[in-house]
Amino acid sequence: MALAKDRFITLDIFRGMTICFMIIVNAPGSGTVQWAPLDHAAWFGFTPTDLVFPSFLFAVGNALSFSKNKFESNSAFLRKISKRTIIIFLLGYLMYWFPFFHREAGSWAFNPLANTRIMGVLQRIAICYFFGSLIVHYCSKRTAVIISVMLLLGYWVFLLLLGEPGKELTMLGNAGTRLDILIMGNAHLYHDKGGPIAFDPEGLLSTLPAIVNVIAGYLAGTYIQRKGRNFESVANLLIAGACLIGIALFWAQFFPLAKKLWTSTFTLLTIGIDLVIIGVLIYVIELKNIKRGTNFFLVFGRNSLAIYLLSELLFTVISTLWVKPGLSFYDWINQVFYQPLFPGAFGTLVFAVSYMMLCWLVGYIMDKRKIYIKI
Repeated sequence: MALAKDRFITLDIFRGMTICFMIIVNAPGSGTVQWAPLDHAAWFGFTPTDLVFPSFLFAVGNALSFSKNKFESNSAFLRKISKRTIIIFLLGYLMYWFPFFHREAGSWAFNPLANTRIMGVLQRIAICYFFGSLIVHYCSKRTAVIISVMLLLGYWVFLLLLGEPGKELTMLGNAGTRLDILIMGNAHLYHDKGGPIAFDPEGLLSTLPAIVNVIAGYLAGTYIQRKGRNFESVANLLIAGACLIGIALFWAQFFPLAKKLWTSTFTLLTIGIDLVIIGVLIYVIELKNIKRGTNFFLVFGRNSLAIYLLSELLFTVISTLWVKPGLSFYDWINQVFYQPLFPGAFGTLVFAVSYMMLCWLVGYIMDKRKIYIKI
């Protein structure tokens, strides 16, 4: 029992690290150029920020490895994952609709459902969780690997064959954007800074390779449970991670890394890095028993989705409330405090860390009061 408990702690730490950095990258300060590592790659390429979301999907799959055999029947399993999928998806949809009103000509106007984004971060988590759960529950590990390979290669083929000729990997010419506009319509996609260009980085087609991140997390979790916490398992995780990183970088010469397209090479690269991180965490926390500072991340890990949802909603509130006409509280506090004290890009980092600490404080209070919200 102690072994299982420790392994859950390691998973909570990994998930907590992911949520911590998710909040930091989603809430940078304003008033100047954003600190580059806090921003996603403009299109092709890779930054530390690009690792955050796929790492959470990896953690979702890792958690599945502990819960697969806890269902009494197939009907109980389907009820559980369907209910959780619907709840997470609806929470994501409501989060983008929130605060349900906006300022227009000095007064408040209702945000129509016709302009509400359908897909998003939580929605992708819900879909990947659902299909990832089905695959790992009903298929053998070998079949899950085969399905993963088919998803990665199939997505590459879809983009090459169904995109606009000559623009297959561009923002508006890729097959995913064309499919999203066809099925959901322009108004229901993501519009960066409210602009006219509709492109959803969490679109329907690009969700296919993201499912592989969940499957990989599951396979890593089952491997760790089967082999145990020892130097051999850590070494194999590191070797597997290094191999996937190498494959991704080689394949990227033909199919570039792009988080916003969630290319198959991006999937393999992030899985490889996550395997290395998990291996290092097991070595440090479980084999070397170095746990100083881990409680900080456990606060996030124990209420991961709840704290993430809080961070997004609170950020929307401070970005919506005006200190004076045309100046939100978010921009105001950066203008009068963060930028004067920490000029330039460093100020955006300090604000992001400060905001993360505020969310951590809420999580800390919840943890102390044993309040754990399982979504």
